[in-house]
Amino acid sequence: MTSNEQYEHAVDLLQQLGLKEYEAKCFVVLSRLPKGTAKQISDQSDVPRTRVYDATRVLEARGLVEVQHSSPQYFRAVSIDEAIATLRQQYESRFDELQDAVEGLEKSTTHDSDTVHEVWSLSGSDAIANRTQQLIGEADDEVVLILGTDAVLSEDLYESLDDAADRGVSLIVGTLVDSVREEIDRRLEAKVFLSELDWLGAHNDGYGGSARDEDTAIGRLLMVDRETIFVSSIDPISGKEQAVFGRGFSNGLVVIVRRLMATGLLASEDPGT
Repeated sequence: MTSNEQYEHAVDLLQQLGLKEYEAKCFVVLSRLPKGTAKQISDQSDVPRTRVYDATRVLEARGLVEVQHSSPQYFRAVSIDEAIATLRQQYESRFDELQDAVEGLEKSTTHDSDTVHEVWSLSGSDAIANRTQQLIGEADDEVVLILGTDAVLSEDLYESLDDAADRGVSLIVGTLVDSVREEIDRRLEAKVFLSELDWLGAHNDGYGGSARDEDTAIGRLLMVDRETIFVSSIDPISGKEQAVFGRGFSNGLVVIVRRLMATGLLASEDPGT
């Protein structure tokens, strides 16, 4: 990545964190200078000089820039570590406010409580990973997780599974790769096995198996307390992950899916039998 590309990328990220374009450009320029005047900032950022003063006032108010009241005025950015810490703190407080605001909204009473079962879809690896961890966190009795690819393994997932084990939840984890099985077995109090569902992996793309359908790769299969079923698929070309999940299925379907997920695990080793 060239210096100009890094500059543009940093500006873009700061805008995603709530800064306006001129504010982001001024901060990035100042982060590369010991200190600078409005003219120097304008020359290096293409921000009009009169707008530099507006932008730096905002940056000062947000704790990202310091001002030396001399003639001419000098500006300097706080250290990168300090700026990141400040931005993180500001956004974490907004997340807390958002949670309080949304949770305080009155719930609609139009929901059909007589629905036999529900199936919903979800897209995006981050959202799917978060939902996986949430569902594991709600488990009271059993979690059965089959990994179609070790790419979905993360420290957050390990932590969720470890917390579930500490609560006394029975963990069963299936993988397609023996080295992954050994790693999970080492780190978790779980029944870990090599799944015989080798069609879960994508064809020749590093997902850990050969697939009969080159357009399909299962990311994860999850069943929680024999009530909730969660399945994600990964596009082998784009890497995009999509998922479907549901609750309230008939007992017969749950039993079938549970048996399918345990393929490769000896019945005598299955804590759920």
